[in-house]
Amino acid sequence: MLTYIHIRDFAIITDLELELQAGMTALTGETGAGKSILLDAIGLVLGDKADAGSVRHGAEKAEITLSVDLNNTPQAKQWLAEQDLLSDEDLCILRRVVTNTGKSRAWINSSSTTLTALRELGEQLVDIHGQHEHQSLMKRDMQRGMVDAYATNENLLKQTQEAYKQWKNLNERYLQLTTQSSQLQERLDLLNFQVQELSELALEQGEITALDEELNRLGHAEQLQATAEHSYQQLYENERSLYSSLSQLSQELSRQARVDQALTTPLELVNSAQIQIQEAAWILRDYAQAVDLDPLRLSTVEARIADIRNMARKYRLEPELLPEQLTRLQAELASLASDDYDLETLKTKLEATQQAYKVVAQSLSQARMQAADQLSNGVSTTMQTLGMQGGQFQIQVSPNEDDTPHAYGMDQIEFLVSANPGQPLKPLTKVASGGELSRISLAIQMIAAQRMTLPALIFDEVDTGIGGGIAEVIGSQLRSLGTNRQVLCVTHLPQVASQAHHHYKVTKIKTADSTNTGIIYLPSTERVEEIARMIGGTEITATTRALATEMLERAD
Repeated sequence: MLTYIHIRDFAIITDLELELQAGMTALTGETGAGKSILLDAIGLVLGDKADAGSVRHGAEKAEITLSVDLNNTPQAKQWLAEQDLLSDEDLCILRRVVTNTGKSRAWINSSSTTLTALRELGEQLVDIHGQHEHQSLMKRDMQRGMVDAYATNENLLKQTQEAYKQWKNLNERYLQLTTQSSQLQERLDLLNFQVQELSELALEQGEITALDEELNRLGHAEQLQATAEHSYQQLYENERSLYSSLSQLSQELSRQARVDQALTTPLELVNSAQIQIQEAAWILRDYAQAVDLDPLRLSTVEARIADIRNMARKYRLEPELLPEQLTRLQAELASLASDDYDLETLKTKLEATQQAYKVVAQSLSQARMQAADQLSNGVSTTMQTLGMQGGQFQIQVSPNEDDTPHAYGMDQIEFLVSANPGQPLKPLTKVASGGELSRISLAIQMIAAQRMTLPALIFDEVDTGIGGGIAEVIGSQLRSLGTNRQVLCVTHLPQVASQAHHHYKVTKIKTADSTNTGIIYLPSTERVEEIARMIGGTEITATTRALATEMLERAD
């Protein structure tokens, strides 16, 4: 439950600290005193949207701190643990700061967090029922959401939405391929042809470079052979070859080196040169004998190069890139030939996905119908106690007009009501009386709140337009809700306020240049005065005090 709130520079609140108790707490005060500001601050620290207008005029920032006791909220503790935000104690501290420029920051247990996380946690701690709740109940989406919340359909909704997402993706793919089937076939035919001709070319990596080199050799084979043979003759074979000259020189230097050792080094160099010339000559001899003078091979190489270059021009690529192009085309062909592009296979998958969606959506429908019956009976019973004797409430759960899957299931949900005996059930949206609509809305909220497992419930002037004995019934039911959870109630009815376990009075403090809101706890004596004020207005008499005392005693 909520245990403590500190508000600074928010709206017309300068600085306010408030200890919150278990049970039902009433917040009362003059009209315009700012009773709902406290609830607005709680909503803000639980993740509501904020703007610069939230900051008190003249202040730099508004700051709200809320302490929550987690003893009876295992789901919230588990969520905090999963987010690594759980403190050592059973206390969670939420903090929100909004600057006068509209910027906002939030913390959970001193750790900076996002508004999304703040809202997720807040939804597990507090449920707020506003005075304009009946307006949102006119919307079909809100009606469906209330039934799902009452039925605790969160898991079924997630499963339905996931199944819908899978069906939607496949359906979009199937429709796309259906409209593009002719273009797809043309693309497949083209890819098959291109892959075939590139495969038949069978160009290997580096082949074009090797062919160019071979073509160059074959085209100059005669000159290469002649040069090699001539060089062999000059180096080794002729009588006056370079090898013979070096041989004679070596013999002469060898004889003279016996006389002078200084000639040993040049002798060694000449011998080394002679050996190298001999090796070069033999290599040239072998090369000349190996030169290929094959005109047929020359023609074959020229034809192969021409084929490769023609193919490269066709694809507007360098010849060396043709193997990579073949790999890309083969990959695209394999993709287009897969099940993802096969209409029949896709259709089979689509039908299976739709069937899987129907299974989970039907489970959701059954849960909704069961919850609708329970909620309808409960609201109808509560309407009798709210001055609508003979009134009926019914939640109609009907299938959609078509079988097309929807994200929120296959149902149309509509709230029907008959405010008076003998009148037919009509859609809630067609109820003319604002007072009747307010009572029906309150009945729905009261029954829905009984199903809520949240530790704190907040009612913001939900009793607007109601008075007399009906107001006392409402107060009694709110007090009953407060026996096993925390209930905060902003009210202007003494019948409701007198039922509270605790009572706070909201006051507006005005000076010459400022307006501020304050909240004070009312002990029993001062509480009598406040209830008497609510009964009799500005003039409090002994009679109104006696009536106030009687109402408080009867509630206790």
